[in-house]
Amino acid sequence: MQPRNMSMSGVVDLAAVKAAQEAKAKAEQARAQSAREGGTGAISPADLVIDVDEAGFERDVLQRSAEVPVVIDFWAEWCEPCKQLSPVLERLAVEYNGRFLLAKVDVDANQMLMQQFGIQGIPAVFAVVAGQALPLFQGAAGEAQIRQTLDQLVQVGEQRFGLTGLTVDPEAVPGGAPEAPERPAGPHDGLLEAAVQALDSGDLSGAVQAYKNVLNEDPGNEEAKLGLAQAELLQRVQGVDPQQVRRDAADKPSDAQAQIAAADLDLVGGHVEDAFGRLIETVQRTVGDDRDTVRMRLLELFEVVGPDDPRVIAARRALARALF
Repeated sequence: MQPRNMSMSGVVDLAAVKAAQEAKAKAEQARAQSAREGGTGAISPADLVIDVDEAGFERDVLQRSAEVPVVIDFWAEWCEPCKQLSPVLERLAVEYNGRFLLAKVDVDANQMLMQQFGIQGIPAVFAVVAGQALPLFQGAAGEAQIRQTLDQLVQVGEQRFGLTGLTVDPEAVPGGAPEAPERPAGPHDGLLEAAVQALDSGDLSGAVQAYKNVLNEDPGNEEAKLGLAQAELLQRVQGVDPQQVRRDAADKPSDAQAQIAAADLDLVGGHVEDAFGRLIETVQRTVGDDRDTVRMRLLELFEVVGPDDPRVIAARRALARALF
């Protein structure tokens, strides 16, 4: 397993969108399987903290990360700061009540995992979300900082990847097989799955249509709204000449369509604030229909990134100032 960093703020690209959709699909499959088997999906609080080794890493961390964010605590018996940090993480794992799973890795017994994560010193804390690894912090950290980081992690798991966490029953027997929370299949799961399959195959037009089919029946479906915005963005930039788009935008600063095309590329490349700033400046330069077109595209890009993202919140305020 070769971990890769994943920004909790989010870079919008095809791989990330597909990973999110695949993770959501896997989480739904796990819930459906639990329902079919008649399981309650509940685990004991004691099962929220597990010891993991190299042999079980695939099963206990990578596979579980499709259900719940997995926080990895790299520690060793001789590490004094670890003895201060680990009890805090263990206590918070129980307090967060299934919103994340804590996996403890003894680096002395698992040198290969330590090398694969590129760890230079301990304590070191990583997370794995939908199979993607990201560093959280290294060295001693205060509880307030840890809580803030965990809150971000949980939010990303829920909003980006549909990871609703684990159901915890204080009376459950420790060591039982953990299951995802039981949830009946939704009325539009088949259509959403069709959209995921279309993305997997590179059929962006098919994905767009599949999401529209969901919204035709359920206009308030948030997952379909997000998926449609992402699929349409990827469809718009597919096959364009990035250099020509950039030249047009530089040569025509007041041209609404030129700036919109460049903003799409900015966002797909992960330059979220650049995309927002470009369109807000264009709103200030344009009038009438052009101005409204730019404003509507900016609102669409807000949907791609997510309404709770701090950059979206800041850009909404800037747009309001530009308009009024």
